[in-house]
Amino acid sequence: MRPQLSHLRALESEAIHVMREVAAEFERPVLLFSGGKDSIVLLRLAEKAFRPAPFPFPLMHVDTGHNFPEVIEFRDRRVEELGERLIVASVQESIDSGRAVEETGPRASRNRLQTVTLLDAIAEHGFDAAFGGARRDEERARAKERVFSFRDDFGQWDPKNQRPELWNLYNGRIRKGENVRVFPLSNWTELDVWEYIDQEQLEVPSIYFAHERKVFSRDGMLYAWRPGTELIDGEEVFDDTVRYRTVGDMSCTGGVRSEASTLAEVVLEIAATRVTERGETRADDKVTEAAMEDRKKAGYF
Repeated sequence: MRPQLSHLRALESEAIHVMREVAAEFERPVLLFSGGKDSIVLLRLAEKAFRPAPFPFPLMHVDTGHNFPEVIEFRDRRVEELGERLIVASVQESIDSGRAVEETGPRASRNRLQTVTLLDAIAEHGFDAAFGGARRDEERARAKERVFSFRDDFGQWDPKNQRPELWNLYNGRIRKGENVRVFPLSNWTELDVWEYIDQEQLEVPSIYFAHERKVFSRDGMLYAWRPGTELIDGEEVFDDTVRYRTVGDMSCTGGVRSEASTLAEVVLEIAATRVTERGETRADDKVTEAAMEDRKKAGYF
């Protein structure tokens, strides 16, 4: 009798298959690596898919300039340990060149400015496929997306015009100027990701664990305070014990009160929650009901 794959090993096998398909079908893929938990899992999957050879693609981070310092330190150290090439696409450079316009005011965020920076970097380097760590359980627009998400020569996504993916067969044919976003973790959940990290004993940035931090409360979310943060009347900075379920621009990523300080405790906490990570901690997804879908149609990953 053939042994059955465990749930996590089945997901791992599917994701490795997707990564190898992309490496075989496309000429210039790239893996988007932010230093967040999902891209950390992608790195481990890439190791299992291609080691002992180097990755057949570089890594790239779209850096807003307002990222958590702990995550940037982890990103650089992890890339150095792997001996892989990292491309940093800078939102600040997009602003300086006039390609993006800086938002102002206490609710200003650079997160939405990442789209033009990403599209410019894809065009500059000629990438025809970009791995991302998105999962279908994150947000409603994500749930509409296939593993191979095709983008036209403007980088735009049309949710009504997607290719079928029957029997795990992926059609990677594209025309000049088009590209594909590839999501090997599409069928994973947040809990799957954390269980896999725990099973593989992967290192993650310290902000994923409970720690004391200066924060302020806005719209029901706890935001990290940093020098230069513009507060709204009535807001006060205070110390609290928080951790982060997702990492992004500090201006729009909220923390959650937590005492989870180990991988096992994080797994238990995620197993008990009934609110998605973006629904609880990402302000940029609450601008409108279709905020994420609108950004994806414009070229966001």
